[in-house]
Amino acid sequence: MELHSNDEGAAVGLGVGPLSGQDILAVARHGAPVTLAPGALAAMASSRGVIESLAADDKPHYGVSTGFGALAVKQIPPEQRTQLQRSLIRSHAASSGAEVDREVVRALMLNRLATLATGRTGVRPAVGLAYAGMLNAGITPWVGEYGSLGCSGDLAPLSHCALALMGEGQVRDAGGHLVPAAAALEAAGLEPMELQEKEGLALINGTDGMLGMLTLAIADLHRLLATADLAAAMSVEGLLGSDSVFAADLQALRPQPGQGESAENIRAVLAGSVLIEEHKTGGFTRVQDAYSLRCAPQVHGAARSTLQHAEAVAAAERASAIDNPVVTLDGRLESNGNFHGAPVAYVLDFLAIAVADVASMSERRTDRFLDRTRSHGLNAFLAHDPGVDSGHMIAQYTQAGIVAELKRLAVPASVDSIPSSAMQEDHVSMGWAAGLKLRRAVDGLTRVLAIELLTSARALDMRDGGPASSRSAPAVAAARSMIRTVVPGPGPDRYLAPEIEAVRVLVENGSLLAAVRDQLGTSLH
Repeated sequence: MELHSNDEGAAVGLGVGPLSGQDILAVARHGAPVTLAPGALAAMASSRGVIESLAADDKPHYGVSTGFGALAVKQIPPEQRTQLQRSLIRSHAASSGAEVDREVVRALMLNRLATLATGRTGVRPAVGLAYAGMLNAGITPWVGEYGSLGCSGDLAPLSHCALALMGEGQVRDAGGHLVPAAAALEAAGLEPMELQEKEGLALINGTDGMLGMLTLAIADLHRLLATADLAAAMSVEGLLGSDSVFAADLQALRPQPGQGESAENIRAVLAGSVLIEEHKTGGFTRVQDAYSLRCAPQVHGAARSTLQHAEAVAAAERASAIDNPVVTLDGRLESNGNFHGAPVAYVLDFLAIAVADVASMSERRTDRFLDRTRSHGLNAFLAHDPGVDSGHMIAQYTQAGIVAELKRLAVPASVDSIPSSAMQEDHVSMGWAAGLKLRRAVDGLTRVLAIELLTSARALDMRDGGPASSRSAPAVAAARSMIRTVVPGPGPDRYLAPEIEAVRVLVENGSLLAAVRDQLGTSLH
């Protein structure tokens, strides 16, 4: 890329280098505009010359003068090649099911545009400019959740985007209204594209959707794993646990990537805790805390290590030019298998396993607060008047239901394969499905952590008063104060669902971490 910016709204420029994760976030989630650098347009024009020379050749060339997939044995005469590309897109725009989120479709479109900008696909510069025009106009093609097998590219999702470029199908306009693509293009001052040789194929033959979902999940998980460390620290304090196990020298005895960072976060959050210090001088006799408290850095650290591996895979994929066939640097048109989504699919599945385990540990910490035999002096279920009130009893049920779902979502999609295209495409990655289930898992982890934070804040308020007069660590007090801006302190039972949702929003938008950062003067890792 020749222009980089992480500022929301600033342009993201596409040149001949890879996008960053922040670039994808800026465009997909925050609506930043995109530009095509002169070098990218020149590279596209150069490779287009290769395609046009082959189009005049009487030899068959896949995607230029032949059919597709198992139909590649049929050579297409020149007068039918525009129809060939149009028919490809129409027939492949076959998704079904619930509509995919706007940010996923925008990430998919940006990733495909980045590959077009490498000049390795053979499309005209006008096609890239038209794609950029759709993104900048806020036009988001309708895409259903089913249709991609994660091999030969995310075919159906990408085809819906190419269909919109042709002025066909349904899209969401900048205002979110579902309208015909032709009307949205006209309102934005854009012309429908008539695709020429190979251009339809070049628009649909990539791992762009699964890569987009991976990139978005990575950003979310950085925030959520830091939040998990915060939640664990609050639970350690609220359950009168020990901070000694998080000491740096103990963590260094097992230098697993991520474990030390997690322990450092927990130490930072617990620093200055009067409640913790009282345990050390007040005849405290519990030698070891439960695993869900004591082993938080080990589990959270393993998730961080998994995330680091996923980032490396995503960076490599963003640096790729995925198409089939591809125009090589020396001007050849060559078939290849780079569209197979296995590398991305594997890490999407791997992250879903880590998410399920982090959530499972969070739920166990929450449950300890509610059991009066393990909460060290707190009311049963943190109820104001146990028996009359039920407190957070059913909040833990909600956690348990989510965690059970996360375990199901942790079953890998990438181990499955169903042959397609008359056995020409006889092994596929299922990476698109892996991406969709990871998005659901990330949402589930957000909710589980929100319930733990809501519960630990209530427990601490019940143990030593509100955050303003508490004996909590300053960082914990800051988190409790932020929670109290959206949820009242302990009292008789209230309508609980809105309180869970209010804290979920604080977790999702980063406000809770920001409050802790402001108190500490630094961010959690």
